[in-house]
Amino acid sequence: QVQLVESGGGLVQFGGSLTLSCAASASTSRNYAMSWYRQAPGKGREFVAAVSLFGASEDYADAVLGRFSISRARAKNTVNLQMSNLRPEDTAVYYCNAGGDFVGSQWHSPGDYWGQGTQVTVSS
Repeated sequence: QVQLVESGGGLVQFGGSLTLSCAASASTSRNYAMSWYRQAPGKGREFVAAVSLFGASEDYADAVLGRFSISRARAKNTVNLQMSNLRPEDTAVYYCNAGGDFVGSQWHSPGDYWGQGTQVTVSS
């Protein structure tokens, strides 16, 4: 059974930093590429960052490139999203996803498994 639980969200000031964590079941961590998506109020869910099964490939949305970093610790069954230089437009509910795929070195599409989300709010 795939289980994803996000944590680490909160309120942060413009220019601040946060690290989100996604705790996955052991089978999920061993078998799936992992990614983060976000959904701002009134908008659709959008891709943020992804990491391949063994961490060899990473991909980022242009909006977060250079500010966010994704990493996975397979032994701990966790995937982290380190966010720095946060901006008000980063305000959203952030979701962990499992089971998506890369095409070459680029992220292609999310998988079927989603966490419940964690709120990130950046004040100006």
